[in-house]
Amino acid sequence: MTPEDAQRLLAENRAKIDALDRKIVDLLNERTSMAEQIGQAKLVLGTPVQESRREENVFRNVTVHNHGPMPDDTLRRIYECIMTEMRVLQGMQREPRS
Repeated sequence: MTPEDAQRLLAENRAKIDALDRKIVDLLNERTSMAEQIGQAKLVLGTPVQESRREENVFRNVTVHNHGPMPDDTLRRIYECIMTEMRVLQGMQREPRS
């Protein structure tokens, strides 16, 4: 690979990553909307924001469908962050508005 090839490859892949990041943001916002709806249902049902069994099911679902190259442990940490933020959002729904 020549330096010119490397520069072209770098630019092409960065552009592809930028496009993927935009798609990921769209998907995360779609997931957030669903988590808000779930939070409203939990509030009506009087169930807690955090449901450990459900979270384990989510981890299992994403790792079973993970075919790499990302290791399952990495994917799990990413989903731990996502679910933590969704719990924060659901908790905020429970706070009285001023």
